[in-house]
Amino acid sequence: MNSSDIIMLTLRLLAFAFGLALVVETIIAAIKTFLVPRGVQVWLTYEVFLAVRKLFALRLHGKNYEERDRIMAFYAPLTLFLMPIVLLVLIDVGYMLMFWAVEPRPFFEIFEISGSSLLTLGSAEVETFPSKILEFTEATIGLVLIALLIAYLPTMYAAFSRRETAVSVWDARAGSPPTVEEMAGRTFRTGELGMLRDIWLEWEVWFAELEESHTSLWSLAFFRSPVSNRSWVTACGNVLDCAAFILTTVDAPNEPRAAFCLRSGFLALRQIADFFNLPYDPNPQQGDPISISRDEYDDVCAALAAQGVPLRPDRDETWRHFAGWRVNYDAALLQLAALTMAPYAPWISDRSVAKRPTKTGNQQFRR
Repeated sequence: MNSSDIIMLTLRLLAFAFGLALVVETIIAAIKTFLVPRGVQVWLTYEVFLAVRKLFALRLHGKNYEERDRIMAFYAPLTLFLMPIVLLVLIDVGYMLMFWAVEPRPFFEIFEISGSSLLTLGSAEVETFPSKILEFTEATIGLVLIALLIAYLPTMYAAFSRRETAVSVWDARAGSPPTVEEMAGRTFRTGELGMLRDIWLEWEVWFAELEESHTSLWSLAFFRSPVSNRSWVTACGNVLDCAAFILTTVDAPNEPRAAFCLRSGFLALRQIADFFNLPYDPNPQQGDPISISRDEYDDVCAALAAQGVPLRPDRDETWRHFAGWRVNYDAALLQLAALTMAPYAPWISDRSVAKRPTKTGNQQFRR
């Protein structure tokens, strides 16, 4: 065997090894993305989402919120549409390298053989037994990837539907945009201030489902609500603020479920923030600064008192307890509002994340 034969053999071995590695890594990425029932960061999925996000950011410059919302409504669906295409292209390239390694042919013939095998077209023929094995395995992988996508989309849209149903119901109770003043005032006028146990229980369960779905099916975080002024982030924040406000400030019978709802909520927001590497203090202390000022809190108290809502008399104490609850989710909530470009909502998306003090983490996605 002369030197040119050795070089050619080496190139073929390297091509086969690189192609096999590319196919294996792509399959692992597909399994993590579509099958693993937990929040797993996949480099390939992340890079695709980030690349598309940068392209969308070019169109957002100088737009008002309504235009930005219309543009960003296509971000997550378009990226999900591109994901299987990216996976198939990588599989195709990997098999092209392996086909060439076992049966060297011109580039166009290798491209036709690999594409025909992947899409099960049967329009190209291979001659050797190793090539036949590659042909059949590539066809199997292509069919499996398509089946995974078909099974993945209904699961994701079912979770989206459950999420948006709860957001819509809360919109009817707390206003649009949702506010603590509107929710507490309406609840008082309907005589339900002492009968919110079922509400807090429903949202406690909802937060648990949100944590699971928005980490294992994390593209859901970027699916926008059908109505432009609604958002799962603003609904989350307002539910937590209302629970904290009623628990600490409204003079009503104590409802332990409000506290459990709060804990379920801020743990869910933290888990989602952790998945996206968003910075927040994981061990906040009572007395740490929050994004809501005492004047804003007092203004809501004054407005509710004018409506006849019974409030606890010691305003300093109620503020201290309210801020003690809010500090648990304040930074994570504002980071998620910026990440998802949430619509305007008082105490949530109306304040700058850039001004928030943070201690840990680095953002992967930026507004």
